[in-house]
Parts: sequence; structure tokens; C-alpha cells
Amino acid sequence: MAAAAAAAASYSSTSWRVRPGLTPFRSPLQPHPQGRVQRIAIFATRIRIATPSAAMQSSSTRHRLEAVNHDHETIPERLAVVTGGNRGIGLEVCRQLALQGVTVILTARDEKRGKDAVESLCHESNLSNIIFHQLDILDGNSRASLARYINSRFGKLDILVNNAGVGGVAVDQDGLRALNIDPRVWLSGKAVNLIQSVIVQTYDEAVKCLNTNYYGLKWITEALLPLLKQSPSGARIVNTTSLRSELKQRMPNEKLRDELRNIDIWDEARIEAMLNEFLLDLKNERLEEAGWPTMLPAYSMSKTVVNLYTRILAKRHPEMRINCVHPGFVNTEINWNTGIIPPEEGARGAVKAALLPQDGPTGCYFDQTELGEAW
Repeated sequence: MAAAAAAAASYSSTSWRVRPGLTPFRSPLQPHPQGRVQRIAIFATRIRIATPSAAMQSSSTRHRLEAVNHDHETIPERLAVVTGGNRGIGLEVCRQLALQGVTVILTARDEKRGKDAVESLCHESNLSNIIFHQLDILDGNSRASLARYINSRFGKLDILVNNAGVGGVAVDQDGLRALNIDPRVWLSGKAVNLIQSVIVQTYDEAVKCLNTNYYGLKWITEALLPLLKQSPSGARIVNTTSLRSELKQRMPNEKLRDELRNIDIWDEARIEAMLNEFLLDLKNERLEEAGWPTMLPAYSMSKTVVNLYTRILAKRHPEMRINCVHPGFVNTEINWNTGIIPPEEGARGAVKAALLPQDGPTGCYFDQTELGEAW
């Protein structure tokens, strides 16, 4: 159970360095110097507009910071980290968790944007329980700095919301806007032919996408796992995923689809080997032949392995509630503001998963606020 520019003809991809071979797979991934491209189509998704629960409505006026006294220090009863928290869904997750009494560490790569986001949230919603800490999930020193800060000040972490991510394609946004595609066309999948001139999948963007959406998520989770284990109530980990990860309609390779459903045969090493094979086929322009997703291929694969990693972690740490959440077709920068539901609604699924009771589901896929099927 249980998310593209030629660019125009003048587009040229960046010349980044890459090892001559792709085996063995080394992380972080390195982009391909020739900037080969594979034209793709954007995702279609379904909409489920969730209405606020009575509990959330009643809690929206409660700004109290829940805390207990521990070793002469005021330690919050619930402490959360949200990655990519300075805008979009991440910003709203921070707001909604804080309104529920959770102390929130809002993280962002850009210090000014992150601090501005915290100041805005505190002012607009009269909150005093949101803290900023700089975090680049791809930088080991940055990850270690955050872990040291949490350990020295709080000694534990209760909630981790892995929200940071990228789209994994190059986009001619002016061209995309000029097409003025009806949202219903986007959602139906009938925009495939319309967007071929404005969306392109390059090897370089694929590497960036896999590094950020999967490896960065994995690395920050590993860095904070010792603190999550200290949560007295059992930690919650929420990984942002996408409709593009749902196997039944999105993974053409039937053999791989069946293998992806069997969590018992997967670990991080096998995930890396699969991504290695995917990138090799992308470089050789044989995605369709090999049965990989051809609509937002790198993004789709990144979210597919996020789902796998979520299930691996849930099996490994049964004392925690670890789930992945598809937020819906939200109007944010990651889809070039083509979405049709606001971030406030898109954040509700992650907030629900972050506040699950101890007997709540784990190793599952949420389609917004409801359990869904992705594998």
C-alpha cells in the first residue's frame, strides 16, 4: 500500500564530469559529459481534495508549545525536522505541525530564505515554536552540523519529514506557459504531445534528481537516525513520494514491477545497482526498449526507490512509523505551478503521517491523507 524544456532548439546541457564507466555505482552520482537527452512527457495525476478534519480545525487556534522538563532543560514533547521547508509544501508542513504544538526545525539550503520563512510563519500564524537551521542534504558537513545541533540542544528527534526534492528535467518555462495547457489535460495524460518541445530529460538532470530525491533523503535519514531512535514515543519518518511511483500503471517492465513488489529481496545495494542500470540505459537512449518509465523517467525512478527505501526502513525499525506520502497535484515550483490544489491541502497528508498514533500503519503509501496502493 501505502509524484518537464527544450528546452528550445537552442538548449544545451551543462558539461559536467563523469567517470568513464557506470559500474560499480558510486554515490553521489556523476553526470554525463555529453548531455544526451531523452524527450519525455510530464505526469498525469488524480485529485482527491481533502477537507480539514475536525481535530485539525480545532487545533488551528492552539499555538501552545508542548514541553516536558528533562535534566533541567526544557525539551519539547515532539520535535520535528522538515527538509526543504522554506517554500511550497514544506513550508505548509512546518506551519501545520507547529499549529499542532510540535516544535519544528525548518531547514533550507539558503540561510536567508530559510530565516525569512521562519520569520514569516512566526508573524503570520503567531507561532514561537519554529526554528531555522541550514541544511544541504547533499553536503556531509551540513548534515553532521544539523545532527550535532539537535543532539546538543534536544538529545532526540521525534519526526523527520523528508520533503526536499527536484523535478529532474530541464524546462522551457516561458514555452510551457505559452502552451496554456488546461489542468484537466495535464491530469488526463493527454498533454504528452503538446509538451515535447518544452520539456527534456538530460543525463545531467537525471543524476541531479536521483542524488537529491533518493540519495539526499537516504543520507539525511541515516544522519538523524540515532536521534530518532531516542524518541520516547517511537519516531515518525515521512518521505515525500509521487503518483509517478505507482507501479501498476507507471512501470512498463513487468519483471521489474513484480520484483519491486517483493520487499524481502531489496536492500540499499540492490537499489543502487538498479539505478546504475537505469542511468546506463538512459545514456544509451534505450529507456523504452528496456521497459523503464518514459514519462519523467528520472523523477519516476527516484520516487520508486523512495518507496522501496521507506519499506526497507519500516521493516528494519518496527518501533517507528515510517511511511511515504503522495501530496497530490499541488501548485508548486516543482511542477512549474501547473498544479491545481494549494500547498495547504498538499501538506495534510505529510502532517497526518507525522502525527500517527503508535499503532498506526507503517511501511505504507498514502495518497494525500488516505492509504493507497503503489506496489
